[in-house]
Amino acid sequence: MASTGSPGSGGTAPERLAGPRAPGKGCGESWSQKHRPQSKHLQSSRSEQQDRDRVSEELTRVVQEMKKHLPSDKHTKPSTLDALRYALRCVHSVQASSEFFQILSPHGAPQADVTMSSLEELASMASEHTPKNTDTFAAVFSLVSGRVLHVSEQAPSVLSRRRESLESSHFAELLAPQDVRMFHMHTAQAQLPVWSSWTHRASGFDLAPRKSFFCRIRGGGGQYAPFRVTPYLTHVRRSERPQSEPEPEPCCLMLAEKMHSGYEAPRIPVDKRIFTTTHTPGCVFLEIDERAVPLLGYLPQDLVGTSILTHLHPEDRALMVAVPQKVLRFAGHAPFEHRPVRFCTHNGDYVTLDSSWASCVDPWSRKVALVLGRHRVRT
Repeated sequence: MASTGSPGSGGTAPERLAGPRAPGKGCGESWSQKHRPQSKHLQSSRSEQQDRDRVSEELTRVVQEMKKHLPSDKHTKPSTLDALRYALRCVHSVQASSEFFQILSPHGAPQADVTMSSLEELASMASEHTPKNTDTFAAVFSLVSGRVLHVSEQAPSVLSRRRESLESSHFAELLAPQDVRMFHMHTAQAQLPVWSSWTHRASGFDLAPRKSFFCRIRGGGGQYAPFRVTPYLTHVRRSERPQSEPEPEPCCLMLAEKMHSGYEAPRIPVDKRIFTTTHTPGCVFLEIDERAVPLLGYLPQDLVGTSILTHLHPEDRALMVAVPQKVLRFAGHAPFEHRPVRFCTHNGDYVTLDSSWASCVDPWSRKVALVLGRHRVRT
């Protein structure tokens, strides 16, 4: 029938369409297999580029955040390099303080470095650093209860108090009220240097590691005298402790040296009557060299936070006001001499100070951060 071969007939059209479609499908599969590795490569490249873009955006965000914490400067806008340098400086600062953040034992220091002794052994070792006929004594007090466990044989004569009264008291009760905070701050367990086997084998007190502070201790008659105190961490085995508490008791061994006026025998030599101070640009004390104590009569905590102007003779205050102004002009230069000023000591007398001044400039703000003074007491 003629109708069977016509293009419009429904019987043979599907067969003719099916013939060419099969070869076409095979070519598509071959092309897909040929180019599939390239497609995967493009996808991988696109993913890596997205990762790089994401890291770049995150880095930009972090740098912008870092710039917010840079010291403000009205003249320049912080750059990315400034931000990175500031971050590096912070890292170095943390690394420099890493000892403070080290993992400590439950008693505040690595157990292997802490000496564990009986009171008798500790008293014998401490006596090597408190020679007789001096104004130095040793004391041991518990960091748990605060009670004095032992005082050396020099303590009663230095403090003019009975030994029994000293060994039955809390050490903080012997301090001037204004010095209690300073005492607790320097005798916290985590802050104490360790009284190690190396320390008590040292041939002299000056060879031992030192981290001293000053406080006033009450003696007989209720009078307070200034002392330089050097504390150490140790552990004491006490025979009277109950069997349920076998652990050694954390204690503080302190060496206390009575301070005297530098102008009385034995006097400080004239060429040694020098001390340094650190101030804000507004003349407020930030730090005071411990050499100032026998020369001025003040303990460091008495002056820190006060203005130097309040301690000067009224006629010399104008001279001191000119110092910060001159420091600002000579910021970053060598120290310069300034006119002498009269400083009122703790007992009300005035001493004349010949001073040289310098400054410390903040590298970020380029402003004077600290004013440094070196002072020599005239004869």
